[in-house]
Amino acid sequence: MRIEPKRASEWTIHGERVVDDTRKAVLSIADVELPDGVRFEQYVLRIPAAAMVIVLDDDERVLMMWRHRFIVDSWVWELPGGYLDPAEDSMTCAAREVEEETGWRPRSIEKLIGFQPMVGTIDQENIVYLARGADFTGAAPDINEAERLGWIPLDEIQQHIDNGSIVGAGSVSGLLALLLWKATGKL
Repeated sequence: MRIEPKRASEWTIHGERVVDDTRKAVLSIADVELPDGVRFEQYVLRIPAAAMVIVLDDDERVLMMWRHRFIVDSWVWELPGGYLDPAEDSMTCAAREVEEETGWRPRSIEKLIGFQPMVGTIDQENIVYLARGADFTGAAPDINEAERLGWIPLDEIQQHIDNGSIVGAGSVSGLLALLLWKATGKL
């Protein structure tokens, strides 16, 4: 139920039909109308929320996973993380994913940033947490998630973003937020 009146620049949605509904995504086509009266169809992708974690050690190094992403056919560094299970709390998901994917158990977790990676087409809340310290559980990293783990010095993160070895929206957004915290004295 709409509470506010429609704004002059707001698009009108006349309907939305599902094209594909899989376990982790719903693809639909929305029938939309622009404020000037132009009407068209827009693809919409709805994906479950995801949580990622920046594990920062006492030497200001970030725990990252080196993995291949077939869609962009590249090897990249990424933060551990994944989709929230139904009704799962995002912080619980974040801690679970770090441990499952890396074998490290975060000591403390706090929310760093939340964002939508591609708000014009995709609806997927992303939440990045900061873990200050972690304990190794002895478990091997998940071979399906990463070829290897690395502790990347925080002062080298910008270089990795610039050279394209860190490209994922969650990793880039979270790491830039962390660098901003550091620059403004919040870290």
